[in-house]
Amino acid sequence: MSAQDQIRETIEKNDVVLFMKGTKMMPQCGFSSRVAGVLNYMGVNFADVNVLADAEIRQGIKDYSDWPTIPQLYVKGEFVGGCDIVTEMTLSGELDTLFETKGVTFDKDAANKIREANG
Repeated sequence: MSAQDQIRETIEKNDVVLFMKGTKMMPQCGFSSRVAGVLNYMGVNFADVNVLADAEIRQGIKDYSDWPTIPQLYVKGEFVGGCDIVTEMTLSGELDTLFETKGVTFDKDAANKIREANG
């Protein structure tokens, strides 16, 4: 199976996927850590794909999304963005709206606490 096929299958089989450096329990870069931390804090069930474990996946996800950086967040098959975009969406409430629209379970109180702490 090609890297593109693996990526497509992972995105299709999981409601929320984070392509990141490291894992959700042990991120290997600050940007990946921030996005994984937000998702973990908000209680989002997500698949993590460690791009450091496979060079073909690491390059393949950049080609797949036509986005040059890691991490990359996908929700119900839709590319959302990287660290800056996810951070902005979290603080503006757009991420909540996206999760609600797509039927993804998350802790609204935790999302509100993030905004309060950064407001």
